[in-house]
Amino acid sequence: MNRILWLLAALVAAVGIGSGALAAWVFAWRTALPESPVEFVVEAGSGLRSAARAAESAGVIAHARTVVVLGRMTGLDRRVRAGRYELAAPVSAWELLHLLTQGDVRLSAITLVEGWTLRQWRAALAAHPDLKQDSAALADAELAERLGLSGGSAEGWLFPDTYLFAPGSSDLAVMARAARAMHGHLDREWAARAEGVPLAGPYEALILASIIEKETGHPDDRGQVAGVFHNRLRIGMRLQTDPTVIYGLGERFDGDLRRRDLVADGPYNTYTRAGLPPTPIAMPGLASLRAAMNPQPTRALYFVARGDGRSEFSESLADHNRAVRKFQLGGQSGR
Repeated sequence: MNRILWLLAALVAAVGIGSGALAAWVFAWRTALPESPVEFVVEAGSGLRSAARAAESAGVIAHARTVVVLGRMTGLDRRVRAGRYELAAPVSAWELLHLLTQGDVRLSAITLVEGWTLRQWRAALAAHPDLKQDSAALADAELAERLGLSGGSAEGWLFPDTYLFAPGSSDLAVMARAARAMHGHLDREWAARAEGVPLAGPYEALILASIIEKETGHPDDRGQVAGVFHNRLRIGMRLQTDPTVIYGLGERFDGDLRRRDLVADGPYNTYTRAGLPPTPIAMPGLASLRAAMNPQPTRALYFVARGDGRSEFSESLADHNRAVRKFQLGGQSGR
């Protein structure tokens, strides 16, 4: 009887050792890559099963289930990182699991430029092949609501920057990050604003910053451009800035701003209406936000483009008219 028990115990041990060896071999087996390098994408929100299947489809591993089982055994199955993966050499199931949960992920990127309008932002996001288009059917007001933005418009509220994201991410997620970034910058700059700025609150500062962004041809002029607009707001003088009129024209603008456009009244025509327009006209960068709330001290009330990227600033209308005659040979009007 004892001999029989001993034989059974030996058999169980042998089976256990054999199973362990087989499992170790399975987990360590490396499948030859179909090409080098091989690339595959793990989309945002994917679990280990989906990630392993993506790797299997790319030919990185023979059986996705091997990685899933190993992930459950080790408790790593909930740590998958979305992104773009590139492999130049074969990997084992264990190595792939490690890569999916801790490895170097290649993220996609999109650069959203200072001075772009919401329409340009939406076009750029829609054209990116790695973004899921969840905002395509949303009107601008619906988009603002989804992003938690007041005022019925997202114009101005998205901070220009380069954003990294996992392939398959929602375009709404990128815009939400941009909105949070703009809120943060705006709040910090408003808290550090110069004393006595003629702005009722952060939103007016955002509107003014968007105008400064569009009016600044050279970074060194930004503070003085802001100073001119502050001076005009203080004395109730109209801003008379072309970019607001152009924004109001929208898709009707054909690249040529005509006199009839400057005299046609509308909410964005700062030639016919005093004060700021009702919304921002573009997405301002950090430098324009700072200039809007900390303008360069100046007595100038006018400026005109010199043709070299810089502006000529004047304190009197007579000096401004002389600058217009000197620099604007094409007949454009100065501000």
